[in-house]
Amino acid sequence: MEIVVSNKASRPLYEQIVSQIKAQIMNGELEAGEALPSIRSLAKSLQISVLTVQKAYDILQEDGFIETTAGKGCYVSARNQDFYLEEQQKKIEGCFNDAIEIARTSGIPLEKLIGLLTLLYEED
Repeated sequence: MEIVVSNKASRPLYEQIVSQIKAQIMNGELEAGEALPSIRSLAKSLQISVLTVQKAYDILQEDGFIETTAGKGCYVSARNQDFYLEEQQKKIEGCFNDAIEIARTSGIPLEKLIGLLTLLYEED
């Protein structure tokens, strides 16, 4: 598992860790049941505080991506992908609803909205 964090990034270190571990789980680099590095060892390898890694792991556990077993460590949860995709779809629907409301009140036709979404989605 490779994690890279930067103090110069606009996002806090714990969020950088969370997003990278989630991405590795979602793309299959980390599989269900696979052990994560201990909090201390990850903190040492990243040269950051143990509390920062602890916060990241706590968020991952709350979001259903990892499970913690006392005395044994943290492992990738088996139920994470479907759960995560459903949560992300709910967030996207909320953003789409806001965009649709703005488009309707501004008189922007659906075709133009779809074109804009396509353009933004395909940008790097």
